[in-house]
Amino acid sequence: MIKAVIFDFDGLIVDTETAWYDAFKETMELYHVELPLEQFVKGIGSDDIALFQYFKEQLGERYNPEEIQSKADRIHKDKMTSPHTREGVRDYLEEARKLNYKIALASSSPKDWVTHYLKELQLLHYFDELITRDDVENVKPEPDLYLKAIEALNISPKEAVAFEDSLNGLKAALTAGLKCVIVPNPVTDALPFENHHLRLTSMAEMSLYRVIQLIDKD
Repeated sequence: MIKAVIFDFDGLIVDTETAWYDAFKETMELYHVELPLEQFVKGIGSDDIALFQYFKEQLGERYNPEEIQSKADRIHKDKMTSPHTREGVRDYLEEARKLNYKIALASSSPKDWVTHYLKELQLLHYFDELITRDDVENVKPEPDLYLKAIEALNISPKEAVAFEDSLNGLKAALTAGLKCVIVPNPVTDALPFENHHLRLTSMAEMSLYRVIQLIDKD
């Protein structure tokens, strides 16, 4: 029986990822370097190691990671001046509360990044636990974040369902033993998701109650 729902953050609750892709793409254009979407998505849900390795290969002696990050940060900040939740997110959180599910967040981002947006969007109070990269040794696709969330909620993996938007997140959830619902964003929509238990275009497509019904039958 499902007792908890665990949400990813970036790209799922708030679509920061499309803004990050645009920010890095525009930054690379300043160096006359293209950033293919298929290269960018490799790090979604995890870290930027592969992304910056690509930059290093493309830029050679011009490679300056601090400069690149600084330029991208400024562009991203401009694009995220009025953040908003993805469609259906707030309804799912409200419904989870009414159904007496425990609610956690499992994010590869730093805690201050996550809490900043959750406070601004007035969502922080919904969560029983916030598990971020600050709490574990390894981020997604390793299962550490989900295992830590399960431990904090005092439940077993089979009693939780994860909501994810990336391949790295999906792998982390499945490896931890959770069922996983994929809700891709515009940047991750074309990724080759496999072995997930359900896929939605957005959380507005189906009620949380119905999702849990389908997941428990699976």
